[in-house]
Amino acid sequence: MRHIAAVVIALFSLSVFAAEPAAKPSIAPAGDYVEGKHYVVLDEQVRPQDPSKIEVAEVFSYLCGHCFHFEPLVSAWAKTQKPDVAFVPVHASWSAAMVPYQRGFYTAVLLKVKDKSHQATFDTIHRNGQELATAEAWADFLSQYGVTKQAVLSSYNSFAVNSLLAQADARVRGYKISSTPELIVDGRYRVSSRLVASHEEMLNVAQFLVDKTRTERAAKTKK
Repeated sequence: MRHIAAVVIALFSLSVFAAEPAAKPSIAPAGDYVEGKHYVVLDEQVRPQDPSKIEVAEVFSYLCGHCFHFEPLVSAWAKTQKPDVAFVPVHASWSAAMVPYQRGFYTAVLLKVKDKSHQATFDTIHRNGQELATAEAWADFLSQYGVTKQAVLSSYNSFAVNSLLAQADARVRGYKISSTPELIVDGRYRVSSRLVASHEEMLNVAQFLVDKTRTERAAKTKK
């Protein structure tokens, strides 16, 4: 009887779920992605760091739970890209609470330990519930990845890190972004989780735009 009741409850739950409208737009075939529906074209291009590459910028925040879930997917996707693609993480900050995490990220970039510490930072915050809201907390954390605490403390509020923050803030303003995660392809195309069905679909749209940009560049080269 308990088994039958469980089956009935499960079937009822499935029928309710099927009857509810989808929270996200339906997934489109890869060739059917449409400007204004699946991605946005920026009014002005934000110059990529290396214009010779097809830049894919990932705008994220360590405090963002969606970014935490997106990070393994986008990192794996980035590793599949051809050499003409440059993947550039950009840490956003539009509140006082986000600034220490933005500083921590760019301190890791400056000290060349970002590749070692990046996923671990997400895990520390979202799995372990640990705050990294001070220079001292970042010094303790990043010292696990081959740098001294003093190097972190010296870099955290340095001119070099301040410059990286200013560049990131300028990029985010140019992208016209107010939420994370989002992807910007070639400084021209913005892919938002608000316009697609899933994080996986964000990457499908980004791949479509990478391929589109590559084709456009090849056509220009032939002229």
